[in-house]
Amino acid sequence: MSPRPDLGPKPRLGYTASLLERAAELRADGAALAALENDSRARTYVIGGELVVLKRVADVCDPLFTLEEARALGRPAEIVFLGLLDGAPRFAVALDPATAEALKAGGEFMVTDLRSIAVRGLIDADHLPPLAEGKALLNWHGRHRFCSNCSAATNVVEAGWRRDCPSCRAQHFPRTDPVAIMLPVAGERCVLGRSHRFQPGMWSCLAGFVEPGEAIEDAVRRETREEAGIICGRVSYFASQPWPFPTSLMIGCHAEALSREIVIDRVELDDARWFDREEVAAMLLRIHPDGLTTPPTVAIAYHIIRAWVEEEISFDS
Repeated sequence: MSPRPDLGPKPRLGYTASLLERAAELRADGAALAALENDSRARTYVIGGELVVLKRVADVCDPLFTLEEARALGRPAEIVFLGLLDGAPRFAVALDPATAEALKAGGEFMVTDLRSIAVRGLIDADHLPPLAEGKALLNWHGRHRFCSNCSAATNVVEAGWRRDCPSCRAQHFPRTDPVAIMLPVAGERCVLGRSHRFQPGMWSCLAGFVEPGEAIEDAVRRETREEAGIICGRVSYFASQPWPFPTSLMIGCHAEALSREIVIDRVELDDARWFDREEVAAMLLRIHPDGLTTPPTVAIAYHIIRAWVEEEISFDS
């Protein structure tokens, strides 16, 4: 067995460890919500489709606006209540994507997508979880303005956490799509794959949506077999990560690979192959001789892969 590599301090998993208290008990209290909006400490994140509007400051950007400042940028499509930070209200405001694009072109603000914000460290990491919350919630509103039961226009209630149909009385709640993301391992080797959309040289975990009526472990085994032809046995849960692109929850796992021959589903993957621990360590450290890399530290795939490289997971018995 190769020596355990020194990969340095562990980075924070992106979009997790939120400091907000969601204060769900306040969502149906109209008087309390009005008071929160009028609170001098109230601040909001401003999101226009895939774009987030940031104030330009010296070192990192500031993603927080007063509600008055946010409304001055453009007519909000929705305002949703995210929670409280040490008693201070936090909201998310949805702008029309065209308005966000115009603000980007104007140059007064930094306007970019949330993925770039996280990877480039444009804001303090504590803002990433509430931004993920706000982006996912506002994306749901943008796609669910009409009742799926009778097609009537729905109304926003519960501070943005529900939409009600005035026609058939159906209630609609924000959805989250579970995704199993896994690393099949066998001793000193693991399987990594390449999506068609990946940048050159990047390899990552396999992943796929959990289907209705399917356990997480079964989804791990099914997706690994479908995408790479590898049969898996035991499955070990690692961690989860909200992934607001648009509204997923990544469920990270390691899987015991029982077979060795890879059969690639070329529709799903560009490539897949076995890597040994030493090679993957070089990829994590960005020193691979062929320039191969793993995903950035903000992604759960990095942390799943790193945990195996650092021998925190093993199916050896």
